[in-house]
Amino acid sequence: MLSKKYKIEEKKKLAVIEMAKTMKQQRQAGFLMAKIRQVGERIFVRKLKDYGIEINPAQGRIMFALWQNDGVSINELAKKTQLGKSTLTSMLDKLEQMQYLKRRRCRKDRRKILIYRTEKDKAMERKYVEVSQQMTELFYEGFSKEEVDCLENGLERILDNLIEFEKNLD
Repeated sequence: MLSKKYKIEEKKKLAVIEMAKTMKQQRQAGFLMAKIRQVGERIFVRKLKDYGIEINPAQGRIMFALWQNDGVSINELAKKTQLGKSTLTSMLDKLEQMQYLKRRRCRKDRRKILIYRTEKDKAMERKYVEVSQQMTELFYEGFSKEEVDCLENGLERILDNLIEFEKNLD
């Protein structure tokens, strides 16, 4: 007759095997997106450094939003970058210290502070865009236009799902 301890160990082994089967059956999009982001960011950081660009990808996201529309409020910038106001504020402090942006009070509403680009940023923009273009080419190497469109449509739908879910958490 089998001992009680042996039976418990067998049940544990079976539970682990069952969990492994379940994990294999799960879709891996979230895991894959996280890994793509990690590896992509490492490559992007190296390319930025090779071009002599001293800002990181997260700071670049802020600058990209300013390249689209200069002279925006922190609230508008937070929406465009999907960054929390406290995170954004500390990143803006750093970028201002690095002389890539400046803050000015709005003339129409003195309570509002607007974020503006500097000449140093304008000189860096072309190089940053070039590195970004290289990353885009690397991401889609070997993909047809239709495959790229399909992938991006799917990713937009996932993002929309997550944004909608997040809204309902509050």
